[in-house]
Amino acid sequence: MQYFLANAWWLALGVAVLLYIALDGADLGAGIFGLFVGDHEERGAIMAAMAGTWDANETWLIVAGGILFGTFPFVYGSAFHYLMVPLAFVLWGVMARAVTLEFRHLASAKWQCFGDWVFGISSLVVTFFGGMCVGASLQGFKLTHVEGQVPHFAGSAFDFVSAFSIWTGIAAVVAVLLSGVLFVRARFEKDEPIRQDAARWTATIFWLAIGSVVITLVWSLFKFDWAREKWLGHFFWIWAIFGILALVCIDKVRRATLRDDDVSAVLWYCGALLIMGLSMLITLHPWLVPHTWSIRDGASPQVSLITFTMTMGGFLPVMVMYNWYQIWVFRARISKLVSHAH
Repeated sequence: MQYFLANAWWLALGVAVLLYIALDGADLGAGIFGLFVGDHEERGAIMAAMAGTWDANETWLIVAGGILFGTFPFVYGSAFHYLMVPLAFVLWGVMARAVTLEFRHLASAKWQCFGDWVFGISSLVVTFFGGMCVGASLQGFKLTHVEGQVPHFAGSAFDFVSAFSIWTGIAAVVAVLLSGVLFVRARFEKDEPIRQDAARWTATIFWLAIGSVVITLVWSLFKFDWAREKWLGHFFWIWAIFGILALVCIDKVRRATLRDDDVSAVLWYCGALLIMGLSMLITLHPWLVPHTWSIRDGASPQVSLITFTMTMGGFLPVMVMYNWYQIWVFRARISKLVSHAH
């Protein structure tokens, strides 16, 4: 029972992270895109476009942290110690984004301009350091191994820094920037100049994102034995199927953008992200952190897992429904005039 519940919550943790990337990734990317938007009202309109849904999108990050704390507390403690520096930057960025977005309508024009820059830079900071956290986690980290004691992080504050983790930070910025311009295309009226600017950006960012994925996959193949054993092993055909499905989604994104079917482009892009994310989750199994924490070793005792499941198990479908309802309510296209109310 313990191992079954641990695996179920491991999957729920992965899905929560993927939903955060897919949903709030669009908000982060739109914020980064705003750094290149010169019109004051258009920057405000970008923030207004996400004002109705961003809090629900970010809640998936809280859900992921809650699952990790409640079901894998030893992993939570050691991993957060390992990633203390980049997560501090992520936390700063999340708070800065919230303050600038929620209080923009109360500020003078000068402070609104300052807040727009803070919003864009903090979106970039959250994305880059969040991507670094992913790359650093895939590399694993050092633990103490003292009999009778709980293993904890045994390295230094900057062990997370490596060429690979820096690259995953850069790749994350490219990926969410594509998500952001697709979001802007889908949220603004088609004759709005900012929507047309986002459409022009799409082609370049699309190919940069493809290149980033290819580089990351090849680098991972050579760097990580746990990935190489799965991808080139007896069941290589499973990963081939995942790859084909991802390529189909990516091709659909490209075709949808060319015919200005913005909603379909967003949905196919989210589909590609979820397929690639699930394939990486399956590749990681049975590890939470490769060669550091396995699902079995990092899980709470059975009674704790049962209690957590009974308490929080029904929360996840409620979150999904809440998120979907918000997206449905705020689905209409807007113009830059909405910035006057934000």
